[in-house]
Amino acid sequence: MSHRFEVWAPAARRVDVVVAGERHPMAQAEGRAGWWTADVPGAGHGTGYGFALDGAADPLPDPRSPWQPDGVHAPGRVYEHDRFTWTDGRWHGRPLPGSVLYEMHVGTFTPEGTFDAAIERLDHLVALGIDAVELLPVASYPGHHGWGYDGALLWAPHEPYGGPDGLKRFVDAAHARGLAIVLDVVYNHLGPDGNHLGDYGPYFTSAHSTPWGDAVNYDQEGSDEVRAFAIENALMWLRDYHVDGLRLDAVHAITDHSAVHILEEMAQAVSALSAQLGRHLFLIAESDLNDPRLVTSREAGGYGLDAQWNDDFHHCLHAALTGERQGYYCDFGSLETLKKALTRVFVHDGTMSTYRGHTHGRPVDVEKLPAHRFLGFLQNHDQVGNRGAGDRIGAVLAGAGLSPGLLKVGAALLLLAPFTPMLFMGEEWGASTPWCYFTDHQDPDLARAVSEGRRREFSRHGWTGEVPDPQAVETFRRSVLDWDEPAADPHAGLLGWHRSLIALRRARPELNDPRLTSASVETGDGADGTGRWLVLRRGGVRVAANLGDGTVRLPLPPGPARLLLASDPAIRMETGVNGDSKTPAVVLPGASAAVLG
Repeated sequence: MSHRFEVWAPAARRVDVVVAGERHPMAQAEGRAGWWTADVPGAGHGTGYGFALDGAADPLPDPRSPWQPDGVHAPGRVYEHDRFTWTDGRWHGRPLPGSVLYEMHVGTFTPEGTFDAAIERLDHLVALGIDAVELLPVASYPGHHGWGYDGALLWAPHEPYGGPDGLKRFVDAAHARGLAIVLDVVYNHLGPDGNHLGDYGPYFTSAHSTPWGDAVNYDQEGSDEVRAFAIENALMWLRDYHVDGLRLDAVHAITDHSAVHILEEMAQAVSALSAQLGRHLFLIAESDLNDPRLVTSREAGGYGLDAQWNDDFHHCLHAALTGERQGYYCDFGSLETLKKALTRVFVHDGTMSTYRGHTHGRPVDVEKLPAHRFLGFLQNHDQVGNRGAGDRIGAVLAGAGLSPGLLKVGAALLLLAPFTPMLFMGEEWGASTPWCYFTDHQDPDLARAVSEGRRREFSRHGWTGEVPDPQAVETFRRSVLDWDEPAADPHAGLLGWHRSLIALRRARPELNDPRLTSASVETGDGADGTGRWLVLRRGGVRVAANLGDGTVRLPLPPGPARLLLASDPAIRMETGVNGDSKTPAVVLPGASAAVLG
């Protein structure tokens, strides 16, 4: 038995692989510039190893280490993927169109914070009607708990969650229940603690800057191998861990002036792997650019990604429900902006952004691009966790949160909108637990800088409430879901409402119509004394929402109309509007929604 060790270190004059404390010299690989290899007899699954560059006393972890049971600063271990026994041989994936996503952070989804504990809650997601679970990053990062966006070793699942085998058990169990798995991956930066890529080669470049320092090198000297590192990492999660899709973090922070952008090259590689495996695979981008070229096909000059997050829809819906207008919400809040988001996708589509101080975005061709290529959400890890106290939308007004009625209105407009909807864990029952920004940095200087920086950041924005210390263990513990809540009112009622909306979305074909042109919206914003209301029409289904306090009566087109779902028992149908006994209307008390068809 032997194992072949390989590493890319183009500037090194000598590389040793250190196996169980013993150094083995590596040779430069023939025909592979900058690569070093060594076959070590007796090494195999579980063998500890690292690489020593130019005679250094202490070895570094392998940039592609598949297993880091002792953390990001320790040597890694050999991991043989074929040792795991999969049971999902008949799983062919789930297409993104028509799916409902659920964003999950493994460490706070359950009190145990592990993949195995999360498996025990998957039946809850099946009963809710979820199709795909989107995991926040699981690549190894320093410490025990964190969001995962400061990953240092991108090929190794975080050991406190359960490591490589734990992730595989989770994916296998999800597939057995018909759930697809989407994994959040970060290719725009690495965390500062435990990141040794720069010691190995030109993984970063000062030619471009990012909020995290030098940019990942996708277009400068030596970038071919860096691009391969990212693309092969993406394929590894899809192939070796049977993941069904990837969510690409903050792609607007990726700078690449190559003729073929790294995102387009990655999309091509994933398409080829999908054909090879016979499974649906997809890529979802997070982007701040409002640029539909991300999800435009490569044949039409786009990057060919499958979907992108739509922050504008979130901002419109959040601001309309809460009345918040600070920060980036200053451009949103009117029902007319929500109407534009529901029918045109982006509010800023070449229009002036007051918050940014310049024109922003590009129009979506609603005649050509299908609605499912845009993800809609009312909450997500960023929009909750980046608030000062990590407060969910159920706790944003006067410390008391939105009423259950307005939470139901928000759920109806999210889940029956044209876009691919995504829920944030616990949203379905109106979880009272916050979801804070938390870290567990082991470097004391970095830990102190993060804690102090968080307080300064919110102080500059005029925040007067408590800003939890990210490094405090209690901040992390407060963010863990309380699984006793779903069985008690008002949480149980909100959970039932979400289940009914998702079931209706699946039952009515027009609610999965991919054409953005199939949606129309009417609004009343209170200027004429009729209150704040909105009616979203999708084929034969209408979603009537009253966002105000008073009762509103909304006339409906002549003809039969049936109340499919009502968020409030006081909602009723009437006839005899305007003296016509055949003209129906729906009567909505304040903060309520009805679905008619």
